[in-house]
Amino acid sequence: MQKNNNVTVFILLGLSPSKNTEMFCFALFLFCYIAIWVGNVLIMISIACSQLLEQPMYFFLNYLSLSDLCYTSTVTPKLMADLLAERKTISYSSCMTQLFTTHFFGGTEIFILTGMAYDRYVAICKPLHYTIIMSRQKCQAIVVACCTGGFIHSASQFLLTIFLPFCGPNEIDHYFCDVYPLLKLACTNTHMIGLLVIANSGLIALVTFVVLMLSYFFILYTLRDYSAESRSKALSTCSSHVTVVVLFFAPALFIYIRPAVTFPEDKVFALFYTIIAPMFNPLIYTLRNAEMKQAMRKVWRAHRFLEGK
Repeated sequence: MQKNNNVTVFILLGLSPSKNTEMFCFALFLFCYIAIWVGNVLIMISIACSQLLEQPMYFFLNYLSLSDLCYTSTVTPKLMADLLAERKTISYSSCMTQLFTTHFFGGTEIFILTGMAYDRYVAICKPLHYTIIMSRQKCQAIVVACCTGGFIHSASQFLLTIFLPFCGPNEIDHYFCDVYPLLKLACTNTHMIGLLVIANSGLIALVTFVVLMLSYFFILYTLRDYSAESRSKALSTCSSHVTVVVLFFAPALFIYIRPAVTFPEDKVFALFYTIIAPMFNPLIYTLRNAEMKQAMRKVWRAHRFLEGK
């Protein structure tokens, strides 16, 4: 297929044609973005400045917070700038860069969540072998594998899109560059590419979600033999993980598991996994976690002690 690309700039239609709605969204997303940075940075500092980093669960949580920050930063700053702009545009090269980075950090986050579920499965179902199975070398290898998986997923999406010819309309009915809205603009038959996108993004999300749910099912099955106190602590941790998984995967599955068509609701669902889930992750992992709250209190006391000197 010969590429005939006459489009150098895309116009993003954004969330709403109403200026009042856009100003409300700007204030809301500014609050969300600040909350994402404050919450995730606080988690990373608290883990790094305490003994929690030695524990695999918090080792993964540290990288999940980092991927959250990187992931939402590929979309949210541009979205907020566009909400204040009269004309929302993005260059072709910036669009392709946003597509690649969004799927890279999003894919990495999906795999890190899987790594965290594996850690909880080993901790609860194989407690006697936990320290051997989840050694520091194993945890580091899992993180490297997560980043590699995210890169392969993102590179696949990027290669499916970069060779598409764009020679007609350049209005993207979305607030960021994603595969399905771009397929809609391509001046060629994209049916086969749409199926490949489903096989990539859709099946990865579906298989990962099923694996995660199965792992938590086995965890719950194993917990029936635990004492009430141990069961309560394990359930608290696992329920936090499940909440994060559902917030992230449910809207992603709605968008990527179906044929290559776009709906107006896609933009609302996309907000959940690009902004809402990264904002709630710190709250979910701290408010229901006594060790994290204790680590944060220690960091806060140390900060106030240094200020008082």
